[in-house]
Amino acid sequence: MVTTPPSVWRNPVHFLAFGLGSGAVPKAPGTAGSLAAVLLYLPLSELSVSAYALVLITSFSLGIWLCGKTAEEIGVHDHGGIVWDEFVGMWFTLFMAPEGWLWIGLGFCLFRALDILKPWPIKWVDKRVAGGLGIMLDDVLAGIMAALCIQAIQVLIG
Repeated sequence: MVTTPPSVWRNPVHFLAFGLGSGAVPKAPGTAGSLAAVLLYLPLSELSVSAYALVLITSFSLGIWLCGKTAEEIGVHDHGGIVWDEFVGMWFTLFMAPEGWLWIGLGFCLFRALDILKPWPIKWVDKRVAGGLGIMLDDVLAGIMAALCIQAIQVLIG
């Protein structure tokens, strides 16, 4: 069980890094953060491709700073409750995904599986890239891989 630092409820940077508080759940905070990201994806899915891409770039860049600063201040690299990286990873997963709950559910399952299993190169990045970039990059890679799987499945059944 992961303990949530009290600063999450006082410090806006920590609150964001903890996925608006979703990472504070006692069990499976990464899954909770991914579910919260799906809720935020729903309005994002209405954006144009270029606006959505801008959100991805901005949220990734912001996340490097948010997650790095939070990890440094609470003294735990990649604390389980830091789930902003799951938010961004899910948003990458669902970038240009077909519409519908089936695709959202598939994306969620693919992303969680890749984030947990960490196949190459995700595991390599997770072990070798430090700081906020390291916290963010493995989840973004999982999201990109999940998005490619969704696109491949769409082509195969399409």
